[in-house]
Amino acid sequence: MLKAIFDYILAALGLIIFAPLLIIIALLIKIDSPGAVFFRQERVGKNGRIFFIHKFRTMYSDSDPRNTLTSGTRDTRITRVGKMIRRSHLDEVVQLIDVLLGNMSIVGPRPEICKYTQYYQDKWNEVLQVKPGITGLAAIKLASWEYKKLSITASPDETYIKTILPRKLQLEKIYVTRRSLLLDISIIYSTICEIFK
Repeated sequence: MLKAIFDYILAALGLIIFAPLLIIIALLIKIDSPGAVFFRQERVGKNGRIFFIHKFRTMYSDSDPRNTLTSGTRDTRITRVGKMIRRSHLDEVVQLIDVLLGNMSIVGPRPEICKYTQYYQDKWNEVLQVKPGITGLAAIKLASWEYKKLSITASPDETYIKTILPRKLQLEKIYVTRRSLLLDISIIYSTICEIFK
């Protein structure tokens, strides 16, 4: 209950504080390439419930939606503005909306694309006991490493499933086991430091 109140207050404040920045990003996206400002995609939430996550659109509108992983700087589907906001993770700030909708938490395991939850199902059963988060333990510890791995591989899907996903799930399980308000505050602080470093 305390975590839910904490989430709602932080999400509402975040949207108010970041409103000018979000408007600027939305305008840049519209100027840079045709298409919608937001990108919505099915993700797996608490107890395996499917929901639509919100992100700023970072790819060209005619990009193939079946190829869900990006391959770093080599990915020609990403727009100029998209590259900029991906580097700083600003494309994910609008997920504060998903927190207010009750689909996500500020901190928790990152919500996964549906097709990847068919792998390592025993681990997913533990991880999906809690709401997914905008940021989390795996997000702050593995983001740069994951980006580099996907940038150099010839097979992003295989690398993600065999190399990245097991490490992610290991850290997500640690969060689920040790979760507390104090840990959440620590992760939020680390996330802010990572964004502005």
